[in-house]
Amino acid sequence: MDRFCAPVEVSGVEYDSRRVRRGDVFVAMRGEATDGNRYLEAAIAKGAAAVVTDSREAYERLRREHVSVGAALVERGRRGLAEFSATVMGHPERGLALSAVTGTNGKTTTAFLLEAMLRSVGRMCVLIGTIETHVGDEVRVSPHTTPEASDTLRIFADGVKVGATEAVMEMSSHALEQERVWGLPVDVAMFTNLTQDHLDFHGTMERYFAAKVRLFEGVGAAPPRVAVINEDDWWGGERLAHSSLRSEVMLYGIEGGEYRAENVVLRAGETRFLIKTPYGDAALRSSLTGRVNVYNLLAASCAALARGLTLEQVVAGAAAGAQVPGRFEVVPSSNAVTVVVDYAHTDDALRNLISLARELVKERSGRVITLFGCGGDRDKTKRPRMGRAAGEGSDLVVLTSDNPRSEDPMMIMEEALVGVRETAARCIVEQDRAAAIEIAIHAAKVGDIVLIAGKGHEKVQILRDGTVPFDDVAVAAGVLRGIA
Repeated sequence: MDRFCAPVEVSGVEYDSRRVRRGDVFVAMRGEATDGNRYLEAAIAKGAAAVVTDSREAYERLRREHVSVGAALVERGRRGLAEFSATVMGHPERGLALSAVTGTNGKTTTAFLLEAMLRSVGRMCVLIGTIETHVGDEVRVSPHTTPEASDTLRIFADGVKVGATEAVMEMSSHALEQERVWGLPVDVAMFTNLTQDHLDFHGTMERYFAAKVRLFEGVGAAPPRVAVINEDDWWGGERLAHSSLRSEVMLYGIEGGEYRAENVVLRAGETRFLIKTPYGDAALRSSLTGRVNVYNLLAASCAALARGLTLEQVVAGAAAGAQVPGRFEVVPSSNAVTVVVDYAHTDDALRNLISLARELVKERSGRVITLFGCGGDRDKTKRPRMGRAAGEGSDLVVLTSDNPRSEDPMMIMEEALVGVRETAARCIVEQDRAAAIEIAIHAAKVGDIVLIAGKGHEKVQILRDGTVPFDDVAVAAGVLRGIA
């Protein structure tokens, strides 16, 4: 790091020039979409007392033109953001025991479950994830799955102020590769699974996996004390578990693992199994539904045990766990048709969701109606696979738009339709998502289940011309009220 001029007193750290206040450090870093160094003048005009930059050119300009502004040149902007933020905020990350979960599917539910288990024994928690951020009892909106370092540390600092001692985070592959979590000391790291997703960013499955592995190597911090790994997942059981980890390893699964689920019973609104552990066995029950949640419960249980809970406390915490918004969320209705909203947005997640629905309608000879779409500006190769997954398991597919972003919705749908046409399923194509939801629900008869997949908890739809309010649960509830 290269510095110049006398030390200056600073009051905060910002990477967005629009949020800079007098006395702040502005961290200008090159990102994927924009370069923060373009906004140096704006930050200084708003009163930035110092600037940290990853651009030699910008640094030299500061030396020439803004000699009263403190400055530092760093090799990597995000590392600089993390290190300066931690210093200015008094290292709040050191006051919290951090558990972090990564994987393609299950991160949100696993994080919610672990937080519920920790809270059930009286521990105050911070939770940062896709749906919500929790600071003790306060619930905040989460704009990103994993925020930038300064935002995370600010949340941690708020948590420490209200007495939190534990933190639970989802860590996405993007955040790990981009080092948004630089310097965070992870105590317990969890790996749920790896299936194809985000290849528009990572390029290959190997690179996607390598990004996930960084959590277990430590990103600017020591490796985690404990690594919790799904042994039934090939990437976890065959690759990660057999790599040169420097952590205590806890392997979980249904087929294998020393922390194992046996005698699994799945019903709508209930999952029960015997959890076998080196500490003994116990009967575990949860209101969550489906085989995928057996894995989520096992991951959270292992992490809770690693954080010092007893097996009895884990079982009690699992029973008390709440429904996660947008994860197999049943839309309330007096109608005899079951409508479920779920975040499933990969072919693997869609296949698991449909398989669960098929089990639930088996006894009443019902049908599975699946509505789905594919996101724009994302991995295009998964679109036909999602279509195939929907068609293989469903009696009727309603193909619609998801978040098309800058792409043409009909072009996205055509690419997904290729996969549906490889199956025998009947398919209705309707670009308007609200109209598609109405079609799917009106097509259902008594005993059927309607799956509305892809957006889950989201409250907006991202279109080429901007973002508009859209809530799958609210739209479906409105349709159900109209036919009650």
